[in-house]
Formats: sequence, structure tokens, C-alpha cells
Amino acid sequence: QVQLVESGGGSVQAGGSLRLSCAASGSFFGINVMGWYRQAPGKQRELVARITNGGTTNYADSMKGRFTISRDNAKNTVYLQMNSLKPEDTAVYSCNADVRRGYGTTTYPYWGQGTQVTVSS
Repeated sequence: QVQLVESGGGSVQAGGSLRLSCAASGSFFGINVMGWYRQAPGKQRELVARITNGGTTNYADSMKGRFTISRDNAKNTVYLQMNSLKPEDTAVYSCNADVRRGYGTTTYPYWGQGTQVTVSS
């Protein structure tokens, strides 16, 4: 009932920038937390950043100061601005949303398919 579609991934040289976006569509009452996660080959999935519907953010330490998460609630879209990219940022980046599907406060997690980000040196 809920779909998340990421866009903006690709290849970039070290020091460059990319802007990822993730749009939610379908039937739901609202979205609480939205976030970005990444997984590199041979490593576990890790949190990149997340943002509440009120705008409160938190970041993984390795991304703090380089990445910025934001959202447009009217468009049900979350963004990730990535600056000063490093080769170690190479990973599949996935969008996550905690979605309210009913009148209560219960949320359900949804995930996008992921988008590849490759940073070359």
C-alpha cells in the first residue's frame, strides 16, 4: 500500500556532491520518521541520517558535517544532500519511512529498493 522510490544516485569523484531524494506514495495517514541507510559490500547496513516529521535530525558520526537530511511533508519526500564525498561512502543507499496507516499512533516501516552511490578516487 506504500511505495518508496529513490532517485539521484550515481557516480561521482571524491570531493563531489550528490543529492538523493525519496518520494512516498500510496495510501497512508502520515509519516513520522524518515531516514537514509546504506550498506557497502561485506558490511552491515548502517544508519546515515534520519528526520522526524517535526524536523528533528540525527546523523551517524562519520556523516555529520558532510551530509544534510531534509524533508518536504507536503510532497512526502525526504532528501539527502551529500557533500565532500569519499570513496568509503560507496554503498547502496536505501530510504526508510515509518508510516501511520490508521487513526492511531502505530507506525509500520517501509523501505525503498535502494540506489547505488559510487565515489571514485
